Amino acid sequence: RARERRARFVGKNGACNVAHKNIREQGRFLQDIFTTLVDLKWPHTLLIFTMSFLCSWLLFGMVWWLIAFAHGDLDHSTRLQRDPAEGAAGSAAGFVPCVTSIHSFTSAFLFSIEVQVTIGFGGRMVTEECPAAILVLIVQNIVGLVINAIMLGCIFMKTSQAHRRAETLIFSKHAVIALREGRLCFMLRVGDLRKSMIISATIRMQVVKKTASLEGEVVPLNQIDIQMENPVGGNSIFLVSPLIIYHVIDKNSPLYDISPMNLHHHEDLEIIVILEGVVETTGITTQARTSYLADEILWGQRFVPIVAEEDGRYSVDYSKFGNTVKVPTPSCTARQLEEDKSIM
Repeated sequence: RARERRARFVGKNGACNVAHKNIREQGRFLQDIFTTLVDLKWPHTLLIFTMSFLCSWLLFGMVWWLIAFAHGDLDHSTRLQRDPAEGAAGSAAGFVPCVTSIHSFTSAFLFSIEVQVTIGFGGRMVTEECPAAILVLIVQNIVGLVINAIMLGCIFMKTSQAHRRAETLIFSKHAVIALREGRLCFMLRVGDLRKSMIISATIRMQVVKKTASLEGEVVPLNQIDIQMENPVGGNSIFLVSPLIIYHVIDKNSPLYDISPMNLHHHEDLEIIVILEGVVETTGITTQARTSYLADEILWGQRFVPIVAEEDGRYSVDYSKFGNTVKVPTPSCTARQLEEDKSIM
C-alpha cells in the first residue's frame, strides 16, 4: 500500500509551504508599513497606488472649494458667467479671488491635480489675497512629494526584489547517492543561467524531519544541518559554471542509516538546499531554495558531464543539466559500508 507523502516544507521553486494563522497582533504589520506595501500582491499595490493619489486630489480639491466658497469666489464667478458686464465692473471694483477661475467643485478638483502633479495649464492660479490658500498650497506640495517618494520607492523595490534574480538559479530535479572517493555521497547539481555572477555565493543543506526527544517532546519540523565537502573550505562556491554539490554520508550524517531498500520508507525525510549570494549588477542579496523528498533521491546514479572545451573556451550544455547515469553502488547503508571496510 502506497504511503501518503508528507507535505513539503519548501517547494521545488523555493516557496515555503507555511501558512500563518490566528495572528492576534496584526498592528505590528502597520508599524513597518513600507515592508507591508512591498510584500503585497501587484493588484493590491496598484490599487493602493491609484487610491492614494486619487484620495489626496479629492481631499485637497474639497479644501480649495471650501476656501473659494468662504471667500465668495464662487458667487463672484457665478455673477461673472451670468452677466459679463457686471463681472467686469466687479473686477474693476477691486475684487480679487483666492484662486482664479474656480467656478465649482470640478474646477477646484482640477486645480488640486495641477498643484500636486505640477502640470500648470495656466487657467487657474493662487493669488496673494488669501494667506490660507498659500498655506494649503505649501501643504499639498509636501504631501504630494511624500506620496510620490513612498509609492515610487515601493514600486521600485517590488520590481527589483532579490527573488527575481533567483529565478535564474537552477537546481537539478533529482538528487543522487553514489560513491565518490570510495565513500557514499549525497549529490545535487546547481547552476546559474545568467552571465552576471553571484558574488560571495554560499550554499548549505538541512534535513527537515519529524523527531522526538528522550523526554517525549515531538518536534514536527526539526532542522538538522548537513556538512558539505568543499575543497576551498567553508560553504563558499565559485558559481561560474554548474557545480555538483555533495555531502559525504558519514557517522555524523542524518543519512548514515539509510539504504536503497528503506529510502522510500522515510516519507518524512526532506533535504533543503539554500543558495545565498550578492547579485553582481545590483548589490542586493538573493536567496534560492529547493528541496528533495525521499522519492526524488536516486540511488546508484551520477550526473553526466555537461561542461566541455570548445574553440578555446568552456561550453555548458544545459539540455543535460539533470541527466544521470547508473553507476555501481553498494546497496547498503553508509554504516554497513564502513563496517565492511574496517573488517577488510
